[in-house]
Amino acid sequence: MTPIRSALGRAALAFVSLGLAGHATADDFLDAAKKKVSVATMTKEVWDGPTTGPKAAAAKTIVFVAADLKNGGILGVSKGTEEAGAAIGWTVRVIDGQGTVSGRTAALNQALALKPAGIVVGGFDTTEQKVAFEAAAKSGVPLVGWHSGEKPGPNATAGLFANVTTVTDDVADVAASWAVVDSGGKAGVVIFTDSQYAIAVYKARAMEAVIKKCGGCTVLSFEDSPIADSSTRMPQLTSSLLQRFGDKWTHSLAINDLYFDFMGPTLSAAGKKGDGAPKAVSAGDGSEAAYQRIRSKRFQAGTVPEPLNMQGWQIVDEMNRAFAKVAWSGYSPKVHLVTAENVAKDGGPKNVFDPDNGYRAKYKAIWGK
Repeated sequence: MTPIRSALGRAALAFVSLGLAGHATADDFLDAAKKKVSVATMTKEVWDGPTTGPKAAAAKTIVFVAADLKNGGILGVSKGTEEAGAAIGWTVRVIDGQGTVSGRTAALNQALALKPAGIVVGGFDTTEQKVAFEAAAKSGVPLVGWHSGEKPGPNATAGLFANVTTVTDDVADVAASWAVVDSGGKAGVVIFTDSQYAIAVYKARAMEAVIKKCGGCTVLSFEDSPIADSSTRMPQLTSSLLQRFGDKWTHSLAINDLYFDFMGPTLSAAGKKGDGAPKAVSAGDGSEAAYQRIRSKRFQAGTVPEPLNMQGWQIVDEMNRAFAKVAWSGYSPKVHLVTAENVAKDGGPKNVFDPDNGYRAKYKAIWGK
C-alpha cells in the first residue's frame, strides 16, 4: 500500500471512529435523560424533610407578600402558609402585589406598616425592592422567601434567612430531559421566560443548556415575555411562532404553567391536536389548570410541580427557626415530574402536587403541636 493510500485509510478509519464515538455519546445522553425522567416520575410517599427543630414560638403575626396571586404557584404556597400558620398558632396576612413592581412596592410598604414578626417574600427577588427590604432588615424582621432566588437556603446578600424552593437546576434538567426523551433526541424547542425574575432567567438558561447538549435537538427561540401579561401576549406570540417555525416546533418549555394557559385556542385554530406537537412542559409550580390540561391531554404534556402546600408549611417552619435564632432546616424537596401517566398520584385527584408523606404531622411534631 502506498503511503498516500495508507494515510487516507487511517484518516477514513479515524473519521468512522469519531462518528461512532459521537453516536455513542448521543445514545449515552439520551439514556441518562431517560433515567432522570424515570426517577422524577416516581411517587413521593416517604418523608425526607426535617424531624427536629425548635418548638413553636407563641402568638406571632407574619405577612405573606405575594408577587401576583393570579400565579397559581404563589397562590398555592400562600394557602399552605395560612394552613400551617393556623396549625402553629400564628396569624398570617396575605397581601397581593398584583403582578407589577409598583404593586409589590405598595404591598411591602403595607406589610412593614403592620409591624409583623416576620415577612414572607412570595415569588420575587429582594433586589427588586431593595429599599423596603433594607428597612425590614433594620427593624430586625426576618425574611423567608419562596422562589426569591436561584438556590434554596440562606442568602445574606438578599437578607433572606432562607429561600424555600426545589433545586432550580434539577427542575430545569428534568423538564428539558423529558423533551429530549419524548422526541427521541430530536426536539425543536421554544423556551418561555420572564426577565423580571432572576430565578426565571436562571431556570430558562439551564433548560436551554440541556437542550444544547442534545446533539439532535435545537433551541428554536428563547422568548422573554412578562408572565403577568400572558393572557394578552401569548395568543399572538403563539401564532407568530407557528408562522416562523411550523412543524419544526415540537416542544415548548416554560418557567411556569401560566404561559400555557393561553396557548391552546391558538394551537387548536391552527389545526394542532391537544396531545400532539408542540408538546408543552413547564419547569415550575404545577397549577390546577396545568393538571387539568395534562389529565385531558389538551396542550400540556407535563409539569415539574412544586409541593406548594407543603412548602407553605416549610416556610412557617423556617420562620419559626428564625425566631428561635437557629439555622435553617437545610431541606429542599426532591424534583417530581407529572405526566398523563402519573397525574392521578401524589395528590393528583385534587389537581395539585401534595405528597402523601405525612408532612403535616411531621411539622406539628417538631413544633410540639
